[in-house]
Amino acid sequence: MTRDEIMQIIEEQNVHFFRLQFVDILGFMKNIAVPLSQIEKALDGKMMFDGSSIDGFVRINESDMYLKPDYNTFTVLPWRNQNGTNAARIICDVYNPDGTPFSGCPRNNLKRVLADAKAMGYTMNVGTEAEFFLFEKDEEGRATTKTSDVAGYFDVDPDDCGINCRREIIETLEAMGFEIEASHHEVAEGQHEVNFKYADALTAADNTVTFKWVVRSIAAEYGLHATFMPKPVFGINGSGMHTNQSLFNADGTNAFFDPNGPLQLSEIAYKYIAGISKNAAGFAAVTNPLVNSYKRLVPGYEAPVYIAWSASNRSAMIRIPASRGLGTRTEVRCPDPACNPYLAFAMMLNSGLDGIKNNLQAPPPVNHDIFEMTAQEKEAAGIASLPGSLKEAIEALKANPLAKATLGEHILKNYIENKKKEWDDYRIAITDWEIKRYLSNY
Repeated sequence: MTRDEIMQIIEEQNVHFFRLQFVDILGFMKNIAVPLSQIEKALDGKMMFDGSSIDGFVRINESDMYLKPDYNTFTVLPWRNQNGTNAARIICDVYNPDGTPFSGCPRNNLKRVLADAKAMGYTMNVGTEAEFFLFEKDEEGRATTKTSDVAGYFDVDPDDCGINCRREIIETLEAMGFEIEASHHEVAEGQHEVNFKYADALTAADNTVTFKWVVRSIAAEYGLHATFMPKPVFGINGSGMHTNQSLFNADGTNAFFDPNGPLQLSEIAYKYIAGISKNAAGFAAVTNPLVNSYKRLVPGYEAPVYIAWSASNRSAMIRIPASRGLGTRTEVRCPDPACNPYLAFAMMLNSGLDGIKNNLQAPPPVNHDIFEMTAQEKEAAGIASLPGSLKEAIEALKANPLAKATLGEHILKNYIENKKKEWDDYRIAITDWEIKRYLSNY
């Protein structure tokens, strides 16, 4: 999309307000709203903001930063029409005052990693499947974990009480240019999934943060709270973000597909699987970024705990869906929707490329239920586990040689500091479990 095309849409659709959006290192969407009079200035990348106010960006003595819009991300917001006037948004990259890309901007960072992959002859396509819960609010408008929805996997009316909300989410996304492939009720009560078409990695990251924003916004209009928290309710399935990913060659062919290879997978695919397997524990702090993430990654709830791969086995961390040809891909099942997709995609891509660069050999596939295997059987098969806590994941990230090269010094340092503080806050907190367990007994 060009600047002139955007200005024409703004005039035709009576856009009066404009949101300049970007994300911080944790993946939280931020925005600056500007009125109609400032839209041309915003499109020219001349809007400044205080970077010191954004967690993990810059110090107060170096705070002035610029937002450079990506014209291809411009869209009118269907749910913001008021009295005939509309609002629109555009996603921006963060730039330094001297005109250079800010190294602490996750979107800039992903662009850098994708450029390195392109120099090797590859582009990355990604499709995410972000699950979420729709919960009721209490009398004061605060989120609860209550739902009147008693439906289960693939259930339909009348049990699925969130179906009208989910329908409007889909209609809104389609109006914004998303190609929706499917939607359905997930396993747990109140849990949903909407699948949209894959895209190049940068667009897929943009789409993922936009999707989460739209889901929350539409749910609020229905008096509901949408959460992408990985494990909001004990004893039921948590929410994952299975991440389908593939590499394409410069000529547009799928680098993972070989009609004559084992499982019709190429050597590149097997090396990519090997790289993901090797580095999985070392990127978990990015793909599974919360204390709560590791309440989901436990046996018995379909979430992958064990670092293994298979063409069909859903207890493995890496699955190879049945589609071949252009659709050949790996599905990495450990990420959860709380992650920053720009950082998560960068870490997974460089992990896979590590396998290609170093000619790593993929371990044998594991085609039976790993949850049913004994500890001795898993050890004999060489099946390792993902970290069991955020603390373990942080230590593994710090020890991963790829982390600094992938995230850059600025993002890695600030990310680790933030996550260490989160762990310390959790470590010293007194939980309801402790009160129930100890207060009467000791």
